[in-house]
Amino acid sequence: MMNYLWVSLMVLACITACVTGRTAEVSAAVTGGANQAVTLCLSIVGLMGLWSGVMELMQQSGLCEKITSVLRRPLSLLFHRASRDRETMECIAANVTANLLGLSNAATPIGLRAADRLYDLYGRRGTPDEVLTFVVLNTTSIQLIPTTVAAVRASLGAQQPFDIMPAVWGASVCSVAAGLAAARLFARLRKEREP
Repeated sequence: MMNYLWVSLMVLACITACVTGRTAEVSAAVTGGANQAVTLCLSIVGLMGLWSGVMELMQQSGLCEKITSVLRRPLSLLFHRASRDRETMECIAANVTANLLGLSNAATPIGLRAADRLYDLYGRRGTPDEVLTFVVLNTTSIQLIPTTVAAVRASLGAQQPFDIMPAVWGASVCSVAAGLAAARLFARLRKEREP
C-alpha cells in the first residue's frame, strides 16, 4: 500500500511540475533531497550502531530478560489472555524495552513477531482487541532514551542532542495514555454495537 502511495505522490509531483513549468526546480529538489538523505543516514549510523550494540549486549547479558520480567506484570494488565503465553509476553516486553531505549529499528522486527504471536493466540479472523492494543502501544511508545532523534539532532550540529529528553518523556507518556484510552473506548463501543 505504501509503495502505491509514494509512487502516486511522485507522479503527481512530476505532473504538477510539468503543468506549472517548474521541472528544473523539481529536478534540483530530487537531487538535493537524495544527497541530504544519504548524508543524514551516514551521519546517524554510528550512534544507531552504538545503541543497537548496547541492546544486543543487554540481551546477551540477560538484562533484557530482567527488564522483561519487571514489565511482565504491568503488561499482563493490558494483555490478559496473552499473559498466559510466555513467548508472546517476552516478545511484547522486548518490543516495549526496545521502544523505551528509543531503538525503533530494533523494535520493529520484535513487534512483528509479537503481533504474529498474538494472531496465533486469537486466530487470524478479524483484528482482536489485544492486537490493536499492542499496535497502539508500539506506535505511541514511551521513550526513555530518544536515540534516533538525538542522532539526527547531533548530525545537524546540536551541541546537546539529548536535552530534549524531558519533553520526549512527557509527550510519549501522554501519547501512550491517550492511545490506550482511545483503544479501550473504541473496543467497548464496538462490543456494545455487536448483536
